[in-house]
Parts: sequence; structure tokens; C-alpha cells
Amino acid sequence: MIIDLHCDTIKRLEEEKEKGFNMNLKDNNLNVDLKKMKKSNYMLQCFAMFVPLKEGNPFEICMKMIDRYYEEIKSNKDLILPAFSYNDIVENNKKGLMSSLLTIEEGGVIKGNLSFLRDFYRLGVRLITLTWNYENEIGYPNIKIEDNEIPNFYEPNVSGGLTEFGIEVVKEMNRLGMIIDVSHLSDKGFYDVIKYSKKPIVASHSNSRSICRVVRNMTDDMLIALAKNNGVVGINFCDFFLKDFEKNEKPFSYISDIIKHIKYIKEVIGIDYIAIGTDFDGISPNLEIKNAGEMDKLILSLKKEGFTNEEIEKISYKNALRVFKEVLI
Repeated sequence: MIIDLHCDTIKRLEEEKEKGFNMNLKDNNLNVDLKKMKKSNYMLQCFAMFVPLKEGNPFEICMKMIDRYYEEIKSNKDLILPAFSYNDIVENNKKGLMSSLLTIEEGGVIKGNLSFLRDFYRLGVRLITLTWNYENEIGYPNIKIEDNEIPNFYEPNVSGGLTEFGIEVVKEMNRLGMIIDVSHLSDKGFYDVIKYSKKPIVASHSNSRSICRVVRNMTDDMLIALAKNNGVVGINFCDFFLKDFEKNEKPFSYISDIIKHIKYIKEVIGIDYIAIGTDFDGISPNLEIKNAGEMDKLILSLKKEGFTNEEIEKISYKNALRVFKEVLI
């Protein structure tokens, strides 16, 4: 079975709709649809409502995307049901149904207001990526994008962390039973979350910075802190986060590079803290695992590399499921 901690498919469906193309979640030509998920025996897909802060009204855009998410799930209840708790995931699986988890990628949509955080919880949101690439009321990103400036992917933000409000958000998410996602958050912000969170956290779509030095990935010390927190890191399939490519080398997401990150992280912190966070439909199409229907390629490659069935199950779904069990109320 597969649990994927991050995809941007709902945003892609909305973008295609704006272009005049009527795509749906059941069957499309994107990385993720329900037929592809079923083929790969998905237990659960986290669907991120990805909202860049500088595109219109972020709150309204997020609400519109959540409506699209629920309309798509409602139309396919013979295949998938929303999950709001660990027990929902287990019960859906017993019925032979996949689960969906509603998430938000950009904590700025709560507009510095804890009541909006609680409202999103009431709407079914169970995981929030605290920042994307822009500073918000919660904290600072690890890649800062300024107007007319090329972002620096190699210089980590070690000074700007969580704000005082951000600390309140962490504590309230703990209380509510929402998963805190530190992918995109600054290095200092990561350690602030580690300090204040009483529950396991996730880096939903990040890799090892020792192998690929972009700051979206995690240092060994960060991985160790994440493991002590009992959280998980979701391996990102993005080519740019897998390998430091040479100047004239064409970026491509190879399975061998994905496994290199998994092996390295296993050496640093063990097998119990590695999950999958493909970032499908939010990354380059240069992929050896082209879509959600080809996850068997990863499973078979892991077997060839000597991973046991138990280790593969932990990576593919059990580790993520453990975090859901500990955090989701």
C-alpha cells in the first residue's frame, strides 16, 4: 500500500479549468488521478491546497480549492472517502476504499488569525505546510523569493524562524490534532517547531541536503531532530531536490537517486522515519516514475537494493500511518 504525503493535483485541476479544459480527479493526464492511485494500491493521498500568497486573495482561493476537492471526492465515493482521523483511514481501508486527507500548503491563508485555523480544521484540514516561499505571519521560508530577484536555493535561512504568532499556531495545531509540516520552512523555523511541538511533525516533501544541497532538503542534524520528535520525512521525487546537476546536465528524476536518498537517511536516522511525499503535479515532468500508477517501480527497485518487505512497508505507508495515529484526533 501507498501513503503519499503531498501532491498539488487540485491546483492543477483548477488551472486546467481556467484554461478551458474540463479535467476530473478520477481519470486525467496529470501525475495523480484515482485510477492511477487504485492501480498502485494507495491507502491514502494527501491533497494539498497549494496557494501562492501573491496570487489574488489567498483565503478565497483556498476556499474555492477546498470546494473543488470535496466535489471531486463526493463524485467518486465508490473509490475514495475523506479521512478526518486515524480511525477513518482504517475503516475506509477495511471497506476496500482509498482515503484522502485535506491539507494546505501555505499557512498564510489563515491571515494571522487562530479562528481561521480552527475554521479550516472544521472544514476537514488535517495538515498545514506552515510556509511556502514567502514570509507570512507564521514564519519565514527557507527560500526567499523577492520581486525581480532570482531565488537562492543554496543559502539556508538560519536567522528568521517562527514568529510569536507562529508559536501559537504550533501549539494550537497540537491541541486540535493537526499535523505540522515543516517542508519549505526556514532552518531556524524548523528548530523552533521542534522546540514547541509536543507531537510528531512531518517534512512532507523534502530530501537529504547532504546528497543534494538545495535548502529545501534537510541537514543530518535536522533529520536527527525529526527522528527524536518521532516524525517522518516524505521523499520528494523532484529532480532538482534529488541531485546536484552539472551545468550542462539535463535534470531528470531517476529512481536510483530516490533510493540514494532513502539509503542515506536510513543510515542517519533509521528506517522508521522515512515516508513518501512525491510532490506530484507540482514538479517537473522529467520523471522515471511518471505518475501515481507506477509506484511499483519504486517498490521493485527497493527490493532489488536489498530492502526487506517490512522496511518497504514502513517507507510506503506504515511510518506515515504511525504519525497519523499519534496526531489525528
